Amino acid sequence: MRRRSYRYRYLDDATKQKKKRMRGIILWIIEIIFVILLAYVIIAFGVEKITMVGDSMNTTLADGDKIIVNKMVYRFTDPKRFDTIVFKQTGKEHGYYTIKRIVGLPGETIQITDGIVYINGKELVEKVPVDLSANGGMAEEKITLDENEYFVLGDNRNNSEDSRFANVGNVIKEDIIGKAWIRLHPFNFVNLINTQTDAQEDQTE
Repeated sequence: MRRRSYRYRYLDDATKQKKKRMRGIILWIIEIIFVILLAYVIIAFGVEKITMVGDSMNTTLADGDKIIVNKMVYRFTDPKRFDTIVFKQTGKEHGYYTIKRIVGLPGETIQITDGIVYINGKELVEKVPVDLSANGGMAEEKITLDENEYFVLGDNRNNSEDSRFANVGNVIKEDIIGKAWIRLHPFNFVNLINTQTDAQEDQTE
């Protein structure tokens, strides 16, 4: 009887060890699945790294700059004037991300006269140093934005395809991927780069 009890105890211990290993394996698999799902959520809905292409945002951003995009911010708040945004326009020929700065907000009237941007008939006080626009494009005539439209310009006004031109036009909110948040090298917050500290925050309202 004693030998049999030892045998049963040994079998019980072996079974417990086996169950313990199985629980460990299951927990390990669950952790891996959780990490994969978390990474997917972060990439799909949180942040994303992209590369600045072209010189349209000089001198704020340069060609090849690595940018972290905050994809969550506009789920909780609307885009603001002077935000540097990343968008991908549906129905357009190109399929790449574009980085520009918001100048006009929904419902506003935009016009560019003699290189100067006017919002609702009032001159815009720029937040970053920019050259006068040699070409006002479609904005040489007044453009009134719909309730979900934004007028964007590149900081390098004379080397930028933006809302002045039909191939870009006004950007609808649904096409905005997120806010250009961080430049990785040299490190800085994008919307603080090149900001004119002596300019008023906004004189158009």
